[in-house]
Amino acid sequence: MAEPAREIQKLQSTGTGTVEASGEQRKSAVREYGEAMLVALVLAIFIRTFFVQAYKIPSGSMEPTLLIGDHILVNKIIYGLRMPDSIFGLQIPGLPYGRYLFRLQAVHRGDVVVFVFPPDRTKDFIKRVVGIGGDTVQVKDGAVWLNGAKMPDPHGHFEVAQSERTPASPRDNFGPITVPPGKLFMMGDNRDRSYDSRFWGFVDDDDVEGRATIIYWSWDSDGAGFVPIRWNRFGMIVH
Repeated sequence: MAEPAREIQKLQSTGTGTVEASGEQRKSAVREYGEAMLVALVLAIFIRTFFVQAYKIPSGSMEPTLLIGDHILVNKIIYGLRMPDSIFGLQIPGLPYGRYLFRLQAVHRGDVVVFVFPPDRTKDFIKRVVGIGGDTVQVKDGAVWLNGAKMPDPHGHFEVAQSERTPASPRDNFGPITVPPGKLFMMGDNRDRSYDSRFWGFVDDDDVEGRATIIYWSWDSDGAGFVPIRWNRFGMIVH
């Protein structure tokens, strides 16, 4: 047993042995870091594509529920597993892009959802679901009517005076119109400042990417102070 011990000591004591050992360690460490980063990147892309994605609110169409500068998390698996519209901008023929592979639950009235904007599929919009397939939606003088009755509208926000409303504007008077099966009628909570289904039509069920869940950050770019953070909005659940 003595000979192997002396042989090891010789390799460690020579300059050649030391350089070889440290070089192999460096290569191993670089490889491990590279593999870990690759796995983390793939995992992040997978989670972002199919499970949870962060979004920033750029407009006031959902005020006061969501303010400009709110950063939200969207649950993308709540309705089922949806294939993205493309993978890194590419589409492989034969794959069901922009379609649900399976459903976990239906989209409900009142859900605040992110969806592919029908007139421009490169954009995502966020609105509240007002009508589902089979519902009849109408707007009378700014108020929303659903299936022949005035809809309870606790989230609706109105900025235009009744005296300023006009029969010619779909913002103020729209429909009645029946939502086709597999389609959704969307409206912003800021009823008078929202570009929604009153102007561009229905959203396909398959174009719903997920439901807004929580505000994790909020920045008021027009606010006062050196750091205009809306601390009171952190952790707010989106209803």
